Amino acid sequence: MSDILLDRAKKIRLAIFDIDGVLTDGKLYLLDDGQNLKAFHCHDGLGIKLLARTGIITAVITSHRSALIDKRMAQLQVHHVYQGIENKITAYEELIAKLNIPDEEVAYMGDDLPDIAIIRRVGLGIAVANAADMVKKFAYYTTNRNGGEGAVREVCELILHAQNTFKDVHEAFL
Repeated sequence: MSDILLDRAKKIRLAIFDIDGVLTDGKLYLLDDGQNLKAFHCHDGLGIKLLARTGIITAVITSHRSALIDKRMAQLQVHHVYQGIENKITAYEELIAKLNIPDEEVAYMGDDLPDIAIIRRVGLGIAVANAADMVKKFAYYTTNRNGGEGAVREVCELILHAQNTFKDVHEAFL
């Protein structure tokens, strides 16, 4: 990891994630009755919880709306959940104003075109490995892992390492 990447990650106080394609694999599983299913990777969930243990605020902004998202985010204790958001930058601006956090102290992780405006603006804009090429072009960092396959955990651990809290949060498990 470059020193510049670690410097950016060291400043993060708010980590925001897209859902489909980032916390999930991006596939839409539809049932005959119209309900949908989403698969979340448990490693990503623990990564989000580890961030919270160090005082980093977590949030999601997604264009889809689902009770399933509410349930999973409640399990992960993500208190800032924005669903059904077509213009994600509006939700982003509302959130940082409410929390009084400047752009350079925010990480945002996305995978597709609606994520670009935020990725370009934050201190640490991140694309997953299987993101659209245009997203990768604007991201400061691209993960080694695909969305829904541990990419979020990779970023959480990057932030924890940069902030010298990785060892502390992991010691509770030893």
